[in-house]
Amino acid sequence: MSFFDSWAAIWVTVALVAAVIEISVPHFGIIFVSLGAAAAATAAYLSLGLIPQLALFIVVVAFSFLVIRPRMVSGMGSVGVPGRTESLVGREGVVTLDIDSSVGAGRVNVGGQDWAARAAAPLAAGTRIKVAGADGIVLEVKPT
Repeated sequence: MSFFDSWAAIWVTVALVAAVIEISVPHFGIIFVSLGAAAAATAAYLSLGLIPQLALFIVVVAFSFLVIRPRMVSGMGSVGVPGRTESLVGREGVVTLDIDSSVGAGRVNVGGQDWAARAAAPLAAGTRIKVAGADGIVLEVKPT
């Protein structure tokens, strides 16, 4: 085993450790160290010296942080899949089980579906409501 082969093994180890850390605690940062270490391992395998290995490592990590990471992070801020309750905001329905504002418990029927609901003031069963918002799967309603 030559000197450069041992550097290749060290770089591969760094790449694997960084990849395991990124999988364990994903935040789009350590994975770029893994990419840089893989590039440096390739340089070591090609028998390039330690200085070119370090230079390639630094260039790949810097390029990844400056160019690739912002694109990955901006993609994470997209709207994504809408929740089940978002489409109900603004729709009308009827209270099916009295809404007690002190406890925050009650049920409504909106679009043929039964939902947990709460309101600022008590609402009796049979009261027509409008969905004002949602908190998870609990609809926030007000009388129409």
